[in-house]
Amino acid sequence: MEITFFGHATFKVISPGGVKILIDPWLSNPKAPEEVDRGPYDLILITHAHGDHLGDVLDLARTAVTEVIAIHEIQQYLMSRGLPKVTGMNVGGTYATRGLKIAMVQAVHSSSFPDGTYGGEACGFVVEMEDGRKLYHAGDTGLFYDLALIGELYQPEVVCLPIGSHYVMGPREAAKACELLRPKVVIPMHYGTFPLLTGTPEAFREELSARGLSVVVRDLKPGESFRYGE
Repeated sequence: MEITFFGHATFKVISPGGVKILIDPWLSNPKAPEEVDRGPYDLILITHAHGDHLGDVLDLARTAVTEVIAIHEIQQYLMSRGLPKVTGMNVGGTYATRGLKIAMVQAVHSSSFPDGTYGGEACGFVVEMEDGRKLYHAGDTGLFYDLALIGELYQPEVVCLPIGSHYVMGPREAAKACELLRPKVVIPMHYGTFPLLTGTPEAFREELSARGLSVVVRDLKPGESFRYGE
């Protein structure tokens, strides 16, 4: 799979079979590269309703080429605003589409739409590719012990974890999350976008080292890609 970081918590993922996925589609975030792929995408996954994750979905998914996948409340919100192809699901469920298996898993975070109304539960996604390799995007989350269940049940090899602190896990908590998940590769996200998000990849590496963990950290710069499984 090929993973491209577009800043904040936004990732483009190309599956081994060529399915083009966008996760948390805030392509206009302050850290986004000057040139960013605006699609069309086959799938757009949304972890929760906050504007920095719901992002630009209303502009990116106006045709039936793109299927949006989100929790039920976000599905209803997007359909009411005219998006033609939105699949709702809920935490604990797995949805099979285009040769992929997409599991919606727990996240510990709030979720509300731009107008302040309830946006359903926050979530993360584990995406199983056509070749069986798995990517876990944790969304915005604090540390919680059931990450161990996600690791045990889904065994994701590549995980995208927030490290910024204040609104999400910081480096210390993210290192503990890696201890629970046991991935092969971790990609830090949700840091440095705003001054409050003070966690850094360097501090994250220090915390991993203090725990004796040898997970590979790929701190991608916005616009940079990483290929896993070759």
